[in-house]
Amino acid sequence: MTTEPSPRVCRISRRAMLAGTGAAGAVALTATGCGTTPKPQDALRGTVVAQTTDVPEGGGLLLMDAKLVITQPEPGTFLAFSASCTHGGCTVQEVTTEILCLCHHSKFGLDGEVLQGPAVDPLEQFEVKVEGTDIILV
Repeated sequence: MTTEPSPRVCRISRRAMLAGTGAAGAVALTATGCGTTPKPQDALRGTVVAQTTDVPEGGGLLLMDAKLVITQPEPGTFLAFSASCTHGGCTVQEVTTEILCLCHHSKFGLDGEVLQGPAVDPLEQFEVKVEGTDIILV
């Protein structure tokens, strides 16, 4: 009788992982290559995450516990993004007319696009729908 390995089991030998990668590379490979970790936003799908009245026009709202940023770049247009900076993974700390990561001073537009590095990738976007004044993460 043969058993199939679990899809969450990482089948990389320690020697192969460490060869040429260094300790930091090995940690990164292990963290990203062996299974997936649920995102905080996954638990919120299908639920109301904010009210339209909480999100200023031309600004945004930071939901720290959910690691989520909700913006309203134009009246009636609501967007949602991961609050994890794409440069170093810090949680962005401020939303004004821009989304600011104060760890390394990356700036993102209200559309999630990079305005100033060191980040080079936009924030991960999530789909939302608006029902009345409820903003629901899809």
